[in-house]
Amino acid sequence: MSKAVKAAEGVMGKGPGANETAEGSKTQRGIQSVEVGGRLLLALAQARVPLALSDLAVAAELAPGQAHAYLVSLSRLGLVKRDELSGRYEPGPLSLRLGLLHLEHQPAFRAAVPRVAALAEAIGFSVAICIAGPQGPTIVRYEHAGFPLHVNLHVGTVMSLPATSTGRVFCACLPREKLEAMWANQSGAAESGASAPRDAAFQASLERIRARGLECSVDAPSPGISSLSAPVFDEHGHLALALTVIGSTGAINAAAEGPTARALVATAREIGAQLALEPSLLASSAS
Repeated sequence: MSKAVKAAEGVMGKGPGANETAEGSKTQRGIQSVEVGGRLLLALAQARVPLALSDLAVAAELAPGQAHAYLVSLSRLGLVKRDELSGRYEPGPLSLRLGLLHLEHQPAFRAAVPRVAALAEAIGFSVAICIAGPQGPTIVRYEHAGFPLHVNLHVGTVMSLPATSTGRVFCACLPREKLEAMWANQSGAAESGASAPRDAAFQASLERIRARGLECSVDAPSPGISSLSAPVFDEHGHLALALTVIGSTGAINAAAEGPTARALVATAREIGAQLALEPSLLASSAS
């Protein structure tokens, strides 16, 4: 039995006692076809990369013809979509909307949104909230400010790990295992075992980011566009998200000691302080 099927049985009502109500009094009826479709979604989520029909069918323990019929319906709902060039399946727009809805209830995101809006208004530049996605740092909120930029940044944009200030912040702050998986997925070489650089120069640059809590990028990866990115850590000291300020090189001060950098780092630390405070507030209210 595949991991996707085992996990689905626990999540969707096949495990011991999973079909019982909260009171444990009686078994609730479900719709088996919905649960089978859920196995395909779970297999796709666990893979964290687009999958071919044959791979999805194997992971969900379905015949390819049966899996295809379910994928047609899931595509119509927007839960999956099929890339026309590769033929592989990936999460669809409805899955993204559901993911963002879930994200909105996460403490780090909730703490960041009002502060990022205030930061963008105060400095006059756009600010992005980025989280760790399977393919790389992914924009989940984009506060527009200042003049329009000639780069296409929006919710769902994945940032390059080596080429952007955001990506390098994730390289500096993610656990090695998570970074390696993300790097391999982004490079399209997950099966070949591609890994993040380990050379002395790259490692030294990551140490500088950790030390100052900030990374800057001028005219890269897009000429005429500069950015600054700062990590936000949760109560356990783990990277929760990153904040990235983006602006025209001629207008933004991208110096590490400049006013924009100071405002960005202060906002990141303020969010982190709230995340550290929330568990103690919950504990005191429960006692």
